[in-house]
Amino acid sequence: MTTSKRFDVVIAGGGPAGAVAALLLSRAGARVAVFDRARFPRHKLCGDTVNPGTMAILRRLGVEQSAGTFAIQGMVVTGEGGVRIAGRYPDGISGRAVLRRDFDHALLNAAAGAGAQIEQEVLVRGATGEGTVDGVEILGRARRMERVGARMVIVADGRHSRVARLLGIARHPRKPRRWAVGAYFGDVRGLTACGEMHIRRGKYIGVAPLPGGLTNACVVTADRRAVRDPLRLLHATLAGEPELSERFTGARLASPPVVLGPLAVECSAAGMPGLLLAGDAAGFIDPMTGDGLRFALRGAELAAREALHALEHGVADAHVRLECARRREFGAKWRFNRALRLMAGSPSGVRVAARAAALLPSSVEQAILYAGDVQISGRAGELIRT
Repeated sequence: MTTSKRFDVVIAGGGPAGAVAALLLSRAGARVAVFDRARFPRHKLCGDTVNPGTMAILRRLGVEQSAGTFAIQGMVVTGEGGVRIAGRYPDGISGRAVLRRDFDHALLNAAAGAGAQIEQEVLVRGATGEGTVDGVEILGRARRMERVGARMVIVADGRHSRVARLLGIARHPRKPRRWAVGAYFGDVRGLTACGEMHIRRGKYIGVAPLPGGLTNACVVTADRRAVRDPLRLLHATLAGEPELSERFTGARLASPPVVLGPLAVECSAAGMPGLLLAGDAAGFIDPMTGDGLRFALRGAELAAREALHALEHGVADAHVRLECARRREFGAKWRFNRALRLMAGSPSGVRVAARAAALLPSSVEQAILYAGDVQISGRAGELIRT
């Protein structure tokens, strides 16, 4: 197999992480190619919300328009026993609701506009090189294998990263094991300018208003048997919740349900010599806090920074530098998310949390703020109670 092309950086995956890395690298003058097996725009199961912290990144990159203009002003969290807490973000701060197919496509177009070469419907089959990665093998539309050389490779091909799994870096942990089932609905009643999270024993339900009168409803559960009939699971869950049943009565199913899981992905490293991980390929947690996109975009910024450093100074330790940067950047939030998942996965934890929320609602409000990555002048802001 001969090398048909060569770039400074090759990126496997054209989702948000891959697109942002390509955007930054291209702006810095690197020759960048992005390969993705899909044809954009394409559907992606997600909560379809962009939290305030992610919006701050998009503004810094000059691509805020990719998230549209449909504002999310806060979050509503409910628990068992009638607990309901609504918190709005401070004035001037909001998230966005946008279909992932539109958001991802806009970011990829921004990367192309910066000079990145975008190749769609091309599968990255694996990395090449002895000891140090020096390129990738691709299978293109003509079903012909090619080798593409690169000084650095960034792997951002998602939770089921073919490249990371083949290298033995990524795996699904034995625990937690959860699956997400989501669909779009029309004619849902009682929506506000806030996203919603309904935490129950063994599951939680996310609801988000979207442009065009659509509503994203997603159930995350550890019940693998229930996931085998996703439509039944979705309807039964929504009908069985007093907080949601009347609002979804008469609602129109606007898309077939999609199943994603098992959700969690663990990575033993942030890459290897010549290769860096970004986005969900670098590790994934279930979307309870709604901050997955910030992890993806900020992780892409870190990967792009280390790739540029490697192009100038050598690739040997770029993955080590990235690992340290990711731990500094995300460590506290990872611990916060882990604690919430443990709580939501335990019946006793849900009961205790519901009691605590009823007695001290400000604690939940602060959690909403932290989950949204809200910052004002470098300091955490305050929620406005509703």
